[in-house]
Amino acid sequence: MNAGKKRSPWAWIPTLYFAQGLPYVAVMTISVIMYKRLGISNTDIALYTGWLYLPWVIKPFWSPFVDIIRTKRWWTLTMQWIIAFALAGIAFSIPTPFFFQLTLAIFWLVGFTSATHDIAADGFYMLALSEHEQSLYVGIRSTFYRISTVVGQGLLVVLAGAIETGTGLDPVNVGVEVDPYVEWQAPIMADLALQQPADPSEMNFFTGGDAGAVAVKTPAVVEIDGVPMTFASYAAMMRDSVRRANESNGFVASTAEAGLDASAVKTSGEPGAFTRWVAETFGEKREAASTGAVNNFTVRGVRLSSRPSPGQQVVVNMSHTAGDAGIRLLEGDRLVFDENNWDKTAWLYYDIDHKIKQPVSARFEGASGNIPMAWLVVFVALSAFFLAVAVYHSWALPRPASDSREHGGKRTAGEIFSEFFETFRSFFAKKQIWVAVAFMLLYRLPEAQLVKLINPFLLDPIDKGGLGLSTGEVGFVYGTIGIIGLTIGGIVGGIVAARGGLKKWLWPMAWSMSLTCLTFVYLSYWPTHSLFTINLCVFIEQFGYGFGFTAYMLYLIYFSDGEHKTAHYAICTGFMALGMMLPGMAAGWLQETIGYRHFFVWTMICCAATIGVCAFLKIDPNFGRKIEKK
Repeated sequence: MNAGKKRSPWAWIPTLYFAQGLPYVAVMTISVIMYKRLGISNTDIALYTGWLYLPWVIKPFWSPFVDIIRTKRWWTLTMQWIIAFALAGIAFSIPTPFFFQLTLAIFWLVGFTSATHDIAADGFYMLALSEHEQSLYVGIRSTFYRISTVVGQGLLVVLAGAIETGTGLDPVNVGVEVDPYVEWQAPIMADLALQQPADPSEMNFFTGGDAGAVAVKTPAVVEIDGVPMTFASYAAMMRDSVRRANESNGFVASTAEAGLDASAVKTSGEPGAFTRWVAETFGEKREAASTGAVNNFTVRGVRLSSRPSPGQQVVVNMSHTAGDAGIRLLEGDRLVFDENNWDKTAWLYYDIDHKIKQPVSARFEGASGNIPMAWLVVFVALSAFFLAVAVYHSWALPRPASDSREHGGKRTAGEIFSEFFETFRSFFAKKQIWVAVAFMLLYRLPEAQLVKLINPFLLDPIDKGGLGLSTGEVGFVYGTIGIIGLTIGGIVGGIVAARGGLKKWLWPMAWSMSLTCLTFVYLSYWPTHSLFTINLCVFIEQFGYGFGFTAYMLYLIYFSDGEHKTAHYAICTGFMALGMMLPGMAAGWLQETIGYRHFFVWTMICCAATIGVCAFLKIDPNFGRKIEKK
């Protein structure tokens, strides 16, 4: 027991490791969901948030300096104060015109601060507790770290979803019925504009247009003002007319949100030659070009019943919430109403798949909640928590004598640098070093790509290949059920590895991590599932990942064993983060190029790397296994 320790470990270990998990969740997961809801493309989300792994990749390079500058207690408290103010900075950057650039910069600061906090907190844990206490409380620290991920990915996202749906006007619902047995009729946009609200005294959305069934079969040629044209040309002209009408009336029909400048959102340029080649070669082919069939379309209108107040913007975000995926919304997914265009009609253009063989329908819901405000509240809550925890830990964290003595000048800066370089030299002199590095980088190759697109896939509407869940539902499905599956999988993996050893369980764990990715292939090819089925699939995939990840962590411990154990483990975690960062950065571009279905098939192909690297590992059969005393 350290003489300087004045507090019970129960007074600070739960709060310290709960606080350690939240910034990582904020940077790696909450940022992805927030950017998706604020209109950022999957390509940009994966690329730019992928870079946020970098602090955890390179943290071994500055960890020695945490040893020689001040105490670990000082570093822990200082990082918590910085994180508190940085999270507040993110909150108040969200409503700005250039929120994407500003919040990314601050997320970088949170990432570096959080990685430094990890170094200091783990070091403080070892200094403040005896070896027996370290073993006794290791389960407690892991449990509260996991709880923080549930709160971050689950409760906070559910909170954002509740604010999104609880603010704004009542949702607008648009139903589209399709019947292959009815005759084709051209939609008349002029008739839609003449519709009047039932109650103009109260602000709400109302829709116009013929609610009858839409035909599937189209004529080969139509006449417009006496001029014949092919139906394909006519459909393209009508879609362009819808787009131009929305633009001329001031409806920003792409990525604008209330209070946000579209220039801050649109970051992707036109696709290059390589992207077009990948899309044409490997992308999803929605149309059967060989048949010569052409999709039909229909048009609906949305209006406001009364004028918004000066400066007020009412944003409607349309998404496919139920029904056949062959009915797709191609124009009008995001529309902004204000005092200047409230009495004009915003147009929605729906594409009708020519392969529909029986009467079907689809429902599209438009929510008008204040999305920026929802995420501002989330980050204000996180900031307030870290302010409170920094104040609390200023009192609760003990002052172990070893923490003070360690920084009494025993080692010079030159000695630290010498030890620093020796650590790296000895690491790369280990047996099977390049096999080990390949394992660290490739074992999680499928999951490194999958994890960046799970939340966008759950959020994207069905007509765009996603599952069309709300923000609150995603918080429950992935942030709660998924984390529970991940945690249970890790616990089961630890139990069986302790009984049979890493060598015995390496292959079952590798296959578990690989085969459970099939759940997302299933969800993408048959997207109209119940919420129970989605929860079950996410649970299975995350359980398989948690079970398989046990082998990964045990191998890092096994490979780090020996002199400089702690430093070598830190280097291994750097390679671990790099293995997640590089594939994840390209995942969004790949998905947007080839579609969700083929992207998830690609992750299954990448499972070959997971299985392949395991074949070259040489592991002591007794490692991790409990040895019975005779």
